[in-house]
Amino acid sequence: MAPCARRPAPTRARLPATPTPQPDTGDPIPAYLYGNVEITDPVRYEDYRRDVPALIAAHGGRYLVRGGAVTVLEGSGVAHRQVILEFPDMAHLQAFYTSPEYQRLVKIRQSASTGTLLAIEGY
Repeated sequence: MAPCARRPAPTRARLPATPTPQPDTGDPIPAYLYGNVEITDPVRYEDYRRDVPALIAAHGGRYLVRGGAVTVLEGSGVAHRQVILEFPDMAHLQAFYTSPEYQRLVKIRQSASTGTLLAIEGY
């Protein structure tokens, strides 16, 4: 009997430093930050929610989705608070995420919630 193949582990926060150009136009490919967040301490989370929008904007980002009703159409995932941010490219997203200002807010978010964040290139 042949051994089962193992799936590779997902990569962690290794984002490209320069924008990847779109193959058809050469323009940078937008990057998206997707979060599925369960808020465990709403009072503490409010500090994060109050301070993060200006920082997102300062890095060229904008909200596409921020909360709202969610319906799982397929799969067994649990949908909590959904957030999707758009940045001009992965370099802008990376600059936002790794900035000292956001890292201060990450500590607040992580102490007041659990969840998953994904960086996604796409157009």
